[in-house]
Amino acid sequence: MTGRISSMPSAGKGGKWFPALCSVLGTLILLGIIAAFLPLTVPRFLGYEIYEVVSGSMEPEIPVGSVLYVAPSAPEEIEAGDVIAYRKGDSVVTHRVEENRYVEGEFVTKGDANSREDLAPVDYASLIGRVECHIPVLGSILTLMAGTAGKVYAAVFAACGVMFHMLAAILRGRR
Repeated sequence: MTGRISSMPSAGKGGKWFPALCSVLGTLILLGIIAAFLPLTVPRFLGYEIYEVVSGSMEPEIPVGSVLYVAPSAPEEIEAGDVIAYRKGDSVVTHRVEENRYVEGEFVTKGDANSREDLAPVDYASLIGRVECHIPVLGSILTLMAGTAGKVYAAVFAACGVMFHMLAAILRGRR
């Protein structure tokens, strides 16, 4: 036997994969957080208001838990059949326009699931805008993410993503 010492395999096979895995995992976490908040932020930059459907008055067309993207609209542009969002006291209501009464400056509205038109017409001043898009289920998820707990979770996940990148840098520096 000779006195040869073999080198450790950490710098060879497998020594590079763990830091790379940490970097990839950290990047995926950070991209996931960004992607999760895009439906909340990008539409706002484009001028849309975002609301969650909390009642079944527009079912089955717009189910409870959907997210609504509402574009500001002039009342004169609204036509029968359009779905609008409007203020009613402290609430935001989303119903379909049955008739736009231009002279009176009001809408006659009705929820799709309701058998009759709404009792009181909607004044033009209450109009928020026309519903341009709705996505089922996403409203409940976005409401959770927009709350305090969702923001805390996002911050914790972002910190984990950054820590994975830091761990990868430390592991690469030890070689």
